[in-house]
Amino acid sequence: MGILKNFFSSFSNDLAIDLGTANTLVFLKGKGIVLNEPSVVAIRTDNRSKNKILAVGNEAKEMLGKTPGYIDAIRPMQDGVIADFDVAEAMLKYFIQKSKINKYSVIKPRVIIAVPSGITQVEKRAVKDSTISAGAREVYLLEEPMAAAIGANLPIAEPTCNMIVDIGGGTTEIAVISLSGTVYAKSLRIAGNKLDVAIQQYVKKEKNLLIGNKTAEMIKKEVCNITPDNDKLISFKIKGRSNAGIPETIEINSSEVKEAISEQIEAICVAVEEALEQTPPELAADIIDNGITLTGGGALLKNFDKLLQKRLKLNILIADNPLETVALGAGKALENFDLFQKVFIE
Repeated sequence: MGILKNFFSSFSNDLAIDLGTANTLVFLKGKGIVLNEPSVVAIRTDNRSKNKILAVGNEAKEMLGKTPGYIDAIRPMQDGVIADFDVAEAMLKYFIQKSKINKYSVIKPRVIIAVPSGITQVEKRAVKDSTISAGAREVYLLEEPMAAAIGANLPIAEPTCNMIVDIGGGTTEIAVISLSGTVYAKSLRIAGNKLDVAIQQYVKKEKNLLIGNKTAEMIKKEVCNITPDNDKLISFKIKGRSNAGIPETIEINSSEVKEAISEQIEAICVAVEEALEQTPPELAADIIDNGITLTGGGALLKNFDKLLQKRLKLNILIADNPLETVALGAGKALENFDLFQKVFIE
């Protein structure tokens, strides 16, 4: 039986997927991460070819905010979960097919999907159904903070506390993990996308300029500094449309960006503090020794780790590959399936 199982597995294209609100990463068993593309789908909406998929991933993202009236470039994932079942299924099918080595394999892949810790039973079912419809043989769900902890090489199976804060596009996942189980978990629907929206709103209110999601995201990446030095402010020129409807170029600096996202950053900090308050005393002692690990795109916000360290008086570590940590953890669970069976959720 074991020989037969190994024979079939050698022909399969088993996958681990970080199905993110902003980006989807796919880990192919034996190969590592083979795909990293935006979670965006462009569809036709007119009667001529209604709901026809025109583009997925990188090509679709280029269409955001630039499409004619009969084309919608949409994100089927909202706050880390499926918001549009049909479009999400089409996106998954595209990513699964694109990731396969053997395109003609008749053996459907086993797929591990990383999901937010606060996901409901209905949302779990939607993820599983979409993945099965997209071509999976079996689907296993893994909570994102657990996947992030595995990907960050934290000793999750040991009787010691590991605390992880994963700031993605749709959610911020905070978890305290020990003995391959979650002692405490919080899924906060404030993350990268909410920061982008906050920047857009600030620029509209304070600068009288309308900007798109891509420009807001660029500002976040290029200018954001959580603790800016007023003597060394970074300025950035942005283009948009004025309230009068005229194209215009203005400047925004790191201090202004800090002000724009201060409410969201405060909410994340408070959620981390609440997690520490809920942690049993014995495990809290471990956090003093081990610190807190940051993963996800939010871990790259300049000086966010220093802000947390100053506020919590704890050592804050940034994972080696914060943007890929969840996918790498899910991939590790895929390649060591029997070893990590305890960590999958129903």
